[in-house]
Amino acid sequence: MSLLDAIDRNIIRCLRRDGRMTNSQLAAEVGLSPSACLRRVQILEESGVIRGYTAIVGGLEAEDRLVAIVQITLERQTEEYLNRFEEAVRKYPEIQECYLMTGDADYILRAEAQNAAAYETIHKEILSRLPGVSRIHSSFAIRSVLQSKAPARSK
Repeated sequence: MSLLDAIDRNIIRCLRRDGRMTNSQLAAEVGLSPSACLRRVQILEESGVIRGYTAIVGGLEAEDRLVAIVQITLERQTEEYLNRFEEAVRKYPEIQECYLMTGDADYILRAEAQNAAAYETIHKEILSRLPGVSRIHSSFAIRSVLQSKAPARSK
């Protein structure tokens, strides 16, 4: 799907706000019949615009986890190096997010671990073995200030 119309964008906005809303709630919100809405959602899923659904976890157990923000610098920034790195990073559920960046680091990753010892294992057995990595710089979150489930609105 190449172009999204206003209804598709509205469906996406609603699902970002509440990915568990029923199809009938979503249909009413975007002004479609339930069957037309379901077809639209299925097309968005099949085309890869909607890649999945997730839960934002809170509570003591989640707050006790160590969150690492990791800057990765590659040996080279060729298409081959970037593709190999990105393919490898997708294989590890310990890495929750990965962004190709401008600036000093080539990638920024977010990883979570039970504690510093568990992160050391992630560092040794995953991060340092990713293809093409020349530098790893890890920072640890002190506490979460904001976790957003929907993007900020533009004015």
